Amino acid sequence: IGKYPVTNKEYCLYDPSHENPSDNLPVVNVSWNDAVAYCKWLSEKTGKNYRLPTEAEWEYACRAGTKTDYYWGDEMKSSYCWYLKNSGRKVHPVGQKISNPWGLYDMSGNIYEWCSDWHGKYLPDSRNNPEGTEKGLFRINRGGSCNYDAIYCHSAYRFSGTPDEYHDFLGFRLARTQ
Repeated sequence: IGKYPVTNKEYCLYDPSHENPSDNLPVVNVSWNDAVAYCKWLSEKTGKNYRLPTEAEWEYACRAGTKTDYYWGDEMKSSYCWYLKNSGRKVHPVGQKISNPWGLYDMSGNIYEWCSDWHGKYLPDSRNNPEGTEKGLFRINRGGSCNYDAIYCHSAYRFSGTPDEYHDFLGFRLARTQ
């Protein structure tokens, strides 16, 4: 899993028209569909397999072997995380806070990060999905953000959005497989 969320500098190599207020900020205003397209582009460009992490992979990486509310303990500490009370409601450059025990930065706070998983499933008799295939309504995102209170940065907190949804506090991190 990536040491940092994908940055504007990295994403703009794929989509030069994407707004880039600063190279070292995590890319935001990308939908789940955009993030998956970036993973496909990067995989083709490098010959390595990049994708979004599953929700379980994301939480495992975030916790880094810890069992506390946050990877640093059970109380919010501003030195580890950008959140509502210390961020000025602005996204900050990656890697400015203390990493988790595995050297991963910004797993909590700053931006929410898309995961590959669906949240919820259609029922087999649903008007939207009469075949009952395993497709959900929303995609998972994790991590909390600079626009939300500390509780939303908790290692186990889940959020979700439609695959075409994007916000100024929602980006992604890469996972790579062999």
